[in-house]
Amino acid sequence: MSVLRFAIVSALLLAAWPGSVFAQDLSTGQTVYVPAYSHIYHGSKSRPFALAVTLSIRNTDPRNAVMLTSVDYYDTQGKLVKVHLLKPERLGPLATREILVDESDSSGGSGANFVVRWRADKTVNAPIIETVMIGTQGQQGISFRCLGREIQE
Repeated sequence: MSVLRFAIVSALLLAAWPGSVFAQDLSTGQTVYVPAYSHIYHGSKSRPFALAVTLSIRNTDPRNAVMLTSVDYYDTQGKLVKVHLLKPERLGPLATREILVDESDSSGGSGANFVVRWRADKTVNAPIIETVMIGTQGQQGISFRCLGREIQE
């Protein structure tokens, strides 16, 4: 394959890749589903590995604020466990809001999730909304992240 053809194919693949540096998500609001794991199983399924969860909501717009309208935490069965915002909260340009679920809080289970709703007065760069899970037991440690996905209600 020629160098030029390789460059063109590579550029097309990168442009089509989800989350590509070329993609720009613009929106005036979204409802975002974010997986969260208060534990995962290792070895025998009867041995849960407890994890701390950090929900990170990052306003990626350098000029405009967004309004967080709700952040709700659900368990494996889809039951609402906790409402994290009692009233809308402004998230300034390039600001980050974090919500923590302690490692000892197993109420969410292995299929826990957050549903985050946000809006803006004008079209803005959509926030990055993700969870980071981390846990240690003895000499064993694990960490990973999950990206949120826009859903329709």
